[in-house]
Amino acid sequence: MNWDQIKGNWTEMKGKAREKWGDLTDDDMDRIAGQKDQMVGALQQKYGRTKEDAEREADGWADSLDDAAGMGDANQANDDPSRPGRMAS
Repeated sequence: MNWDQIKGNWTEMKGKAREKWGDLTDDDMDRIAGQKDQMVGALQQKYGRTKEDAEREADGWADSLDDAAGMGDANQANDDPSRPGRMAS
């Protein structure tokens, strides 16, 4: 899921973020508001991550939202037989 989608669905997404990063407070979640740069800053502050590690972690989480929703890579056809778990029509 891209960060524009996360921002647009933040009310639902912040629960998923809280599952992953339980130390983030309601105030943190309100400040993040679905914005990647704010999420990265919160991960740096709360968990002592480097900026690069926090960016990787935040992007990995965003990508996992696609997988959890069964979306996968939106740029590839869902029936691509070369992708694991995909069936050709």
